[in-house]
Amino acid sequence: MSAAKKRVAVLISGRGSNMAALIEASKAPDYPAEIVLVVSNKADAAGLASASAQGIKTAVVDHRDFAHRETFDAEIDRLLKSYRIDMVCLAGFMRLLTPDFVAGWRDRMINIHPSLLPAFKGLHTHRRALEAGVKLAGCTVHFVRSDMDDGPIIIQAAVPVLDTDTEDALSARILAAEHQIYPRALELVSAGKVQVRNERVIRLDAKAAEDTGVLMCDGGV
Repeated sequence: MSAAKKRVAVLISGRGSNMAALIEASKAPDYPAEIVLVVSNKADAAGLASASAQGIKTAVVDHRDFAHRETFDAEIDRLLKSYRIDMVCLAGFMRLLTPDFVAGWRDRMINIHPSLLPAFKGLHTHRRALEAGVKLAGCTVHFVRSDMDDGPIIIQAAVPVLDTDTEDALSARILAAEHQIYPRALELVSAGKVQVRNERVIRLDAKAAEDTGVLMCDGGV
């Protein structure tokens, strides 16, 4: 008898392109997770309509309706628990979560960031990479911790920075890589193939252990 799929909620603030990649991956019969809820802090987030079109439940929790971050996070937490959520994926969710919320979902909440962490945390990552003159950029999926863009790294994708790159061109190639590694990371975590030990991600089974956790992309979109 196969194990029950993990019930996953995706938190978004915008178009939800990584959300869409997760939804598409979850359609595979052997994928160990199902996307059952999409939550946004913005009622006009385009990703809500995309999720609804796929038959996925959606909800809006507008942060402007709450006087404090703690009460906003408490409402998000209540909603997640009402849907019996096992795991949370942050996909362009533009809110800093409180330490108590993060602690409550420790090692059950993952995030994707468009840089090779720990480099270029925060915003404007592609611009900063170009300004720094790095030869490799990329993206990272990691377990969420209370510090911004911090936590044990599950998988990364490295993308060459070309001499001709603009911010938009580099962003597009990295986004394509994000769509590859986020579903893979969710699969590893949901299937119990990775574990956090001493704030490092360890691969548990032989096949997963062969995976270095780094995807090298050739720079093509």
